[in-house]
This record gives sequence, structure tokens and C-alpha cells, in this order.
Amino acid sequence: MSWKQEKQHVPVLVAGAGLGGLSTALFLSLHGVPCLVVERHRGMSPHPRARGINPRAMELMRAAGLEAAVRATGSARALAGNSGVLAARSLAGHQLGALHEQYFMDVRTDLSALSPTGWCLCHQDEFEPVIRRRAEELGARFAYFTELESFVQDADGVTARLRDRESGEVRTVTAGYLVGADGPGSPVRRALGIGFEGPGTTGHFLNVHFEADLAQQLGERRFIMCYTFNDTVRGALMPLDNCRRWLLHVVFDPAAEDPASFDEARCRELVRGAAGVEDLEVKVLGAIPWEAAGRTATAFSSGRVFLVGDAAHVMPPSGAFGSNTGVQDAHNLAWKLAAVLRGEAGPGLLDSYDPERRPVCAATVEQAVLRSKDRPRLAEKEPAPANPAIHADPEIWFGWRYRSAAVLPGPGDAETDGVWLADPRGLPGTRAPHVVLTRDGREVSALDLFTRAPVLLAGPDGAAWEKAGEAAAGRAGLTLGVLRVGGGGALGDPSGAWGPAYGVGAGGAVLVRPDGVVAWRSPTAADDEPDAVLDDVLKALLAR
Repeated sequence: MSWKQEKQHVPVLVAGAGLGGLSTALFLSLHGVPCLVVERHRGMSPHPRARGINPRAMELMRAAGLEAAVRATGSARALAGNSGVLAARSLAGHQLGALHEQYFMDVRTDLSALSPTGWCLCHQDEFEPVIRRRAEELGARFAYFTELESFVQDADGVTARLRDRESGEVRTVTAGYLVGADGPGSPVRRALGIGFEGPGTTGHFLNVHFEADLAQQLGERRFIMCYTFNDTVRGALMPLDNCRRWLLHVVFDPAAEDPASFDEARCRELVRGAAGVEDLEVKVLGAIPWEAAGRTATAFSSGRVFLVGDAAHVMPPSGAFGSNTGVQDAHNLAWKLAAVLRGEAGPGLLDSYDPERRPVCAATVEQAVLRSKDRPRLAEKEPAPANPAIHADPEIWFGWRYRSAAVLPGPGDAETDGVWLADPRGLPGTRAPHVVLTRDGREVSALDLFTRAPVLLAGPDGAAWEKAGEAAAGRAGLTLGVLRVGGGGALGDPSGAWGPAYGVGAGGAVLVRPDGVVAWRSPTAADDEPDAVLDDVLKALLAR
């Protein structure tokens, strides 16, 4: 039975089936929340588009059980050995430089001390189907060539008009909540009267997808991107299979040139200029104009409507933060919607989405813009130092800190300025650190423990916290993972790294949210009333 034949109510309606919308469907489905995703286009985009899945986004794919599937895609296998960002006159011409900055962590950098996973170079047109298949397996429904025509909301939910673009038929659907994942021009955002702020447009580009045999010009090099600077074209070449399939990003000025003027013949000449081969045989597969910009929505939610991905923020591709940031939006929002819909949390929990994600996203937009402005230095013979305002990549991936009512710092937890931390050390509001532990004789990452429910981790002398956690969960009617690390507990800590990484002693405890964010911690042993302490913590976290 199709969604059109069923009762027209869904717990969550998602507008847009790009990476942000697909991720929202995936994470909601993992939490057992049914959703309907509507997409105005006929199907998924065949264009490769973005392709860098950063380590934090890969952690979330790992938590969803998709890491192996993503790495098994054709592009991920083909590009597994690629690394580095170069600058050259052309692919066949003189190399001008390479990106060697302390802030830049190449895909081959060993991150094993920070994460159980790492970079994956997978084209978006292969990444998205992996997510969609898993979401559908878990119960998410998709309606393509279907447009969200309008919506209204009240205290009880959202009522939306959906139009089938094939037949023109209009249907009304009610939903508990609406998620706008409908791109930079987001009709959902505009309908809410939410604006964009930030530095604005940083450049205009044409994304040319083509086939050409460049094996000879490429040689043994296996780079991620090669910026080209010559009289014919200023752009960037990206190999899709290290042989025949490529992308070329071309800089152009829409005030002086109509994107329609870039016909197939002109695109071929641009490709030849970037390749440095005048008579190169080129097959142009497609050309898409796009704008690089730095913008953040002035609000990420309004009532029962939330924004994720490009509807909430846009940023230049430098650093590969854009789509990955949207995946993290969805991950932050999904567990909160699930907790509220299950009755485990009060609606106030959803009020934490905006104050958590918006400052982090705005700061990420700023970092992407700074990196974009830094790239032209690659062509200089003696480049000046990088802008000191650029933070190192691992800080952007792992070092953010949330501040909201769903984060409960204690008296001993240091206050920090800004969003980024070089060494969070388990501070409430930060990503729970990766530590290698043992469970049932097997090595696991601490991050593998945080998926669908909050988890209370107690130190080796934290038996009182362990007992209190089990009792508090029972009183609250919650699913709460309760595990002791070391000291005969369910988790072994062979290196003794867990306590220092999480900033607690042997008798301390940490409460981690389903999204892997530290919500609360007690660095020391429980006082005389650990049950009351955890009752208060859970009540505050879940806005009950």
C-alpha cells in the first residue's frame, strides 16, 4: 500500500530528500520513528557533487551500521588511496604548490587516537542511495516528484498540502513535526520568515562532470583536488576514478556570463585547458552552475518546524564541511524528536536544537569561508602564513561544544569561550571522547556505546552510581544504558585511558546522550544521595 492510500498522518514529515533529508529519515528510523520524506524532483541526483565524508560524519554512519556499506561503494574503493590538495598550471603542466598547513589534516592522517574511523571519499550520488536503502528498510517512506505546497502549524501539529507534480493531485497530510531539508532556497525557511545572515556569496562556479582519458597526465599522482591556474581556466580538477571520470569546478562571473553560455563545446575547451591537452577527447556528462556562499539561518526552528542541512546553513566546499554538517544537524535533532514522540521527554527538549546547532554551524561556516580565502595562496611562490583564525580540522570535527538546557555542567566544569576546543576532555556539551575499551572479550570504541538511548558510564569504583542509574531509569520509565568501566564492570579499560579522557576519577560517572554528547558528569564518587542526583539530572536533560 502506498503512502497516498494510507491514513494521512505521520509523526514527522521531511521536506527534501538530499543528504540532510535522507540523514533525518535514517536517524529517525533508527529510533523507531516513522516519517515521510517528500522530494520535488523525480529521483535522486545522478551528479557526483560532494564526495568527502569527514571523520565525524563517518562516526555517525558507523553508529547507523553503514560504515562498511559506504566504504564498499565504487567511488570509495577507487579513491581509497587518494590524498593531498595541489595547485598547478594544468594537470599536465607545472605544479605550483600543495596544501601543507598545520590546520589541514589530510585523509591519510592517522586519527586512531581520536576516532574509530576516518575519512571516506564517496561521491554523493553513491552515498545517498546507501542511506535511503537503510532508512526504507527501517520503515521510512519516500514520495518523489511531490512538492510541499504549503503548511500551517498549531499547538497540536503541522498540516501540509502535498502536490503530486505528475498528476497535479493535492493531498493533505498531518504530522507531529516538520523538518525542512529543502536546500539553500528552502521554501520552508522562507514560509517561516527566517532569514540568512553571514558573509554571503564568496564565488560562482560551474561544476562540469566529464569523461576523458587523463591517465598519462595524472601519472602516479593520486590527489583529492588539483587547483588549476592558467589563461584558459581557473578552477579545480577532481578525479572520480583516477582515470576517465572527472569533475571540474570552473570559476565564472554570472554578472558577465550567462551560465547557459557554457554549452558542451565551451565546457570541452575548459576541460582541455585544465588538463593542459589541446586536442583532448572529452565527453561532457553534465554542467551545473552553483554559488559558493557563507550563510546561516537566523533561527533553526519555529514551533514544530525545524531546519537541517542547506536549509539552515550554506558554506563553501573548502574543508568539506557542508554536507557533513547537515548530517550532524539530523543526528542532533532525531533523538530529541524520538524522545518527545515516545513520551520520554517533554517538548522543551526540542528547544535545545537551535542553541546547540546554530552557533556550531555559524562557526563552521566561518571556518569554511576562511579556508576558501586561503586556497589562492597555493599558487604563490612564497605564500604568506595562513590566517591564524583558522582552527585545525580535528577541532571542527570533534572539538565543538554545545550550550543548552540539555547540557548540565557541574561546579567543576570549566567555562569556555566560543565554540571550539582543542582538547574537550569530556566537558558537558562536547562529543564523548573515543577510547578503546573491551566488552565480552572484544575491543570496542566508547563511541559504539552511544546509539539509541542515554548511557551512564561509571568508573571502576562507581558501583554506587551504577546502582543508582538502574534505579533512576526504572523510576523514570526510561531506557538507560548503565555500564561500569573497569573494576569488574561490563567494560574493560586495559589502557586506563577512560577516566582521564572523560575528566573523571575512579569513583566518578558520566551521562552521555544518544547523540554521543556528554550531558553531565560527576568527577568524584557519589554523595549520600546518588539516586536523587540522577533523578534531577534525567529530569533536567529530558525537560520533564
